[in-house]
Amino acid sequence: MKLLVTGAWRCTKEQLNEIESLGHKVVFMQNERDALPCKYEEVEGVICNGLFLHHPIERFTSLSFIQLTSAGFDRVPIDYIKEHNIKIYNARGVYGIPMAETVLCGVLSLYKKMRFFYENQKIAVWEKNRDLLELFGKTVCIVGAGNVGTECAKRFNAFGATVIGVDLYPREDENYKKIYPLTDIDKCLEVADIVVLTLPLTEETKNFMDKNRFDKMKNGSLLVNIARGDIVDENALLDALDNKLFGAVLDVFSEDPLSTDNPLWKKENVIITPHNSFVGGGTLDRLYKIILKNLG
Repeated sequence: MKLLVTGAWRCTKEQLNEIESLGHKVVFMQNERDALPCKYEEVEGVICNGLFLHHPIERFTSLSFIQLTSAGFDRVPIDYIKEHNIKIYNARGVYGIPMAETVLCGVLSLYKKMRFFYENQKIAVWEKNRDLLELFGKTVCIVGAGNVGTECAKRFNAFGATVIGVDLYPREDENYKKIYPLTDIDKCLEVADIVVLTLPLTEETKNFMDKNRFDKMKNGSLLVNIARGDIVDENALLDALDNKLFGAVLDVFSEDPLSTDNPLWKKENVIITPHNSFVGGGTLDRLYKIILKNLG
């Protein structure tokens, strides 16, 4: 197979050589926006992320294999892919561990007021803070009980929290007290101290967290979004941060990168990371194993 590999996969020369030893001819392009280094009709397989945002998939007339470096399918023309029987694989299982660790880090940073202590450390001020919270005994609602959500559930369980899930396809799972159908989201929001969003972005989930849903959340609850920015109505979130929520941990935004004048930057009860939660020391190795398996 003639395989187009883009810079979305941080591969090594040795890894590309191993793929070629399996009988594939590799063509590499660093930036997915650039012109292809070969003819469209020659490409039989791709390893990419947002390639089809810049190059119409219709031009890849010999395409039969797609390996995404992302877990989501929202950046590919999935209907076309299904209609043309193109095999497509995502990076399921690659990023769940670092993303879950980021979630725990953010929640604990807010609960333990680490910003307060860090600012005092910079000016050598010894001041106790008696207004800290515990994860133990809290109810955590994970919206999207897939791989990433379940990695989060495992870690919250270790802290003695009660974990419930909300998913389009409820199931029995030892990592959750119960997984509820998506139609029960409102009643789950009413009891949750922490809400973690890990659901995919679709037409149905755009602005999923709107004013009505924020109104359902408990006073003093906390929102975490590591899914997609457009799942949250940002204006409704800003209002909730001022009037309802304890805080928010945000890794994704409708505007990426977040503009310097966005009011979220100035919120003391918000932790912002630049779509960075997927980064971890083991991700490249896990992704390579998945690629080899799917190519085989």
